[in-house]
Amino acid sequence: MAPQTKKSGKASKQTKKFVINASQPASDKIFDTAAFEKFLQDKIKVDGRTGNLGDTITIQQIGEGKVEITAHNELSGRYLKYLTKKFLKKMQLRDWLRVVSTSKGVYELKFFNVVNDEADEDED
Repeated sequence: MAPQTKKSGKASKQTKKFVINASQPASDKIFDTAAFEKFLQDKIKVDGRTGNLGDTITIQQIGEGKVEITAHNELSGRYLKYLTKKFLKKMQLRDWLRVVSTSKGVYELKFFNVVNDEADEDED
């Protein structure tokens, strides 16, 4: 038997959708979704260059505190998570918020659970 070869043809364009849900901190007025959208437009690299989005990547706000990224080329969710963390660090929110993947292609900004040990403070 001869080995089978794959038929050469144009690879179909794949479209990936990512949603970054920041509705919880946006409702508390500590997260600016418009500034985050602008940050992503400035920082996402396409072919090794920033500001080169063109028609391949679209970024838009959907609803209160949600940003949707639609990519017609290779774009990883880890890269978007990295850029989200970078934005949080820039805005000095990294100590209170974390980025969690709730499902495939969906990232959510959640508050850290802070537990106050008031009983320990009273003993001192």
